[in-house]
Amino acid sequence: MIAQSIVEERSSTAVPRMDAAVANPVEINDLTVAYRDNPVLQDIDLTVPEGKLAAIIGPNGAGKSTLIKAVLGLVPTVAGSVRIYGKPYAQQRRLIGYVPQRNSVDWDFPTTALDVVMMGTYGRLGWIRRPGKAERDFAMHCLAQVGMDGYADRQISQLSGGQQQRVFLARALAQNAHIYFMDEPFVGVDAVTERAIVALLRELQRQGKTVICVHHDLDSAPDYFDWVALLNVRLIASGPFETTFTADNLRKTYGGTMKAAIEHFQHFEEDRRGSRIEN
Repeated sequence: MIAQSIVEERSSTAVPRMDAAVANPVEINDLTVAYRDNPVLQDIDLTVPEGKLAAIIGPNGAGKSTLIKAVLGLVPTVAGSVRIYGKPYAQQRRLIGYVPQRNSVDWDFPTTALDVVMMGTYGRLGWIRRPGKAERDFAMHCLAQVGMDGYADRQISQLSGGQQQRVFLARALAQNAHIYFMDEPFVGVDAVTERAIVALLRELQRQGKTVICVHHDLDSAPDYFDWVALLNVRLIASGPFETTFTADNLRKTYGGTMKAAIEHFQHFEEDRRGSRIEN
């Protein structure tokens, strides 16, 4: 009951619902990122609408992870701008939750799963306050949401890869954000963790959150997400899956690896036609 009351209080007061008519969650204009004068992203114009489960899809080296990092100010940009609900990221940081790639984290750092999740509450406490019982209860609630409350006192180095990923998802939940960026959350996880992530994404959408994930699996993407951005250094297309995930757009996105991409599209079309017949 304590955790539930904390969740209800945070949901109603900490992150107010945004008015999509005023500004979209994410607006990227003319964004360019280069490493040693080599463009990694070029002239990206992308707007993600409110409440979408959005996938960023493209071949290896397309700049998918770089796009998320550029939005979050983690890599320098050459040109362009990013707006979060119409304001610079620095002014809207508290609205953002971030799940990095699992292989970018030092999992040997001596800390417990609960400590990691409690880190997600720091942004709302400021520099002076320390997390107390309310934050601990809320962190436990977040761990329970991803099925990891039984591992709260376990050292993160002792967890499996899938369990570590669920702990990082719980930390993002503890940020009580309105927009979540996730970088390859399904990579290297077991089937139990994959189902837990999908359930979590759908629950976040039900709450009106916007989720943006770098994703590589074309087979599962139409089942997990309802909106897509196809990327290969430049933005190829973006929008709802049914109008954007097309053979022509996949051909433009994947180029030399087009055959495999088109096969994925054909499977998607067959499944979609089958569902229409059943309905």
